[in-house]
Amino acid sequence: QVQLVESGGGLVQPGGSLRLSCAASGFTLDYTAVGWFRQAPGKEREGVACITSSTGSTDYADSVKGRFTISRDNAKNTVYLQMNSLKPEDTAVYYCAADRNPWKCPDPNDYWGQGTQVTVSS
Repeated sequence: QVQLVESGGGLVQPGGSLRLSCAASGFTLDYTAVGWFRQAPGKEREGVACITSSTGSTDYADSVKGRFTISRDNAKNTVYLQMNSLKPEDTAVYYCAADRNPWKCPDPNDYWGQGTQVTVSS
């Protein structure tokens, strides 16, 4: 069974950090493009970061450049999103998605996780 499971969300103060994990089962992430998306209440879903397969090139939304870093650990079949200098406007449900097309950034969409809540508030 193909599955993506996000974890690592929570409540953090402005300026703080969180690391989200996206663990895959039923398939390997090695040969997929993987992206992180977020959706805040009343807003459309937006792409946050993406990483391609073979070259591992990355792509970020302007709103998170310099603060967020996407990375992959193929041995653990997991992709991470390190989020630093968090702002209240980063509050959203964060989703990861994977695509069998290893180059499909910034919009991988074959498989989706269930999401993890990130709340940035004092």
